Amino acid sequence: MITRALRRASAAVAAALLLAACTVDEHRDAGGDPTGPPPTPPSPTPSASVEPVAECPESGVRIRSTGGDAAMGLRALGLELVNCGDRLYQLNGYPVVWVLNEQRKPIILRVFNGAKEITSGFDQPPQQVTLKAGERATAVVLWRNLVTDPTVVATDGAYLTVAPAAGQPAQDVDPDGPIDVGNTGRIGVSAWRKATT
Repeated sequence: MITRALRRASAAVAAALLLAACTVDEHRDAGGDPTGPPPTPPSPTPSASVEPVAECPESGVRIRSTGGDAAMGLRALGLELVNCGDRLYQLNGYPVVWVLNEQRKPIILRVFNGAKEITSGFDQPPQQVTLKAGERATAVVLWRNLVTDPTVVATDGAYLTVAPAAGQPAQDVDPDGPIDVGNTGRIGVSAWRKATT
């Protein structure tokens, strides 16, 4: 009787240990949906490492992506420019983007200022934007994943570089997935806008 009770208790303890071994990382959505809620982080421990803050480039601005969105073949990738320097930074125009393949060679594309060649709603004209230290500006890169001519090979870009304006230094930006322009051969960019939040 005592042996049977001990076996049941041992089995219960073993099951509890197996369940406790599962972590949030093992059950996280592998798709990395940027619109979904982030997994709950574990409680911090004294030995937890802290991710270092990226240094501010010599230009005084840092450019990054804010994630992509894909619906009905239309792709939209948000860009954010942060004034990480200590002086005012001015913008008046469009980001300059280059799409590169896996070998980091530029892909031949037509880049449109505005998005009327891609979709509607992103064609507000440029305006003067002045950013104080810590302030941000945003823009959007748009394209369609369409194959309209079976005789033309579809193109996928793997890397993206972005400059704040023509003639200024470009920075690598995570494209949040392939830049799958199909065989349309074109992308659009919206003008920089000052972020309000």
